[in-house]
Amino acid sequence: MKFAVIETGGKQYKVLEGDSIKIEKLSGENKEGSKITFDQVVLFDDGSKTELGAPYVSGKKVEGKFLKEERDKKIRIQKFKSKSNYDKIIGHRQTHSFVEITKI
Repeated sequence: MKFAVIETGGKQYKVLEGDSIKIEKLSGENKEGSKITFDQVVLFDDGSKTELGAPYVSGKKVEGKFLKEERDKKIRIQKFKSKSNYDKIIGHRQTHSFVEITKI
């Protein structure tokens, strides 16, 4: 079973062919069905041989298909200090991209 570990958005993901992954928002304009190439492959394993990069494996790429882009539920952040009448609430919605891995 062939798999790879890719790095994108400051995080690492273990991927297999056919997987759908949720990653940090990809830069640029991406349309549904467009092709995406991840060239920062940290580890590659084809079942018999494992290649470990320093920091990346040269010559290996992972290809995927862009599925959609969504925003998560709002996260509320509250700052509070007792006895000083300070209370502040702010919110944040993180954007994520969904990608289907087509080829390793």
